[in-house]
Amino acid sequence: MKQDLYKNYEDLPLLLTAKELSRLLRISRSGAYALMAKEGFPSVSLGKRIVVPKEGLLKWLREATKE
Repeated sequence: MKQDLYKNYEDLPLLLTAKELSRLLRISRSGAYALMAKEGFPSVSLGKRIVVPKEGLLKWLREATKE
């Protein structure tokens, strides 16, 4: 099994790709794309790329755990 690249929050890149998001959340890449397309999820379109700001992801996770 490949070792995780990120040991803590500070190690995460500013913008996460679907591949990075899927590894971080331990979901499939198609699951990451589905999550990124979901209304209310903090994704950003940059041309043809869709990325997730790490600050937005942390905020979303905090709000989702309150529900």
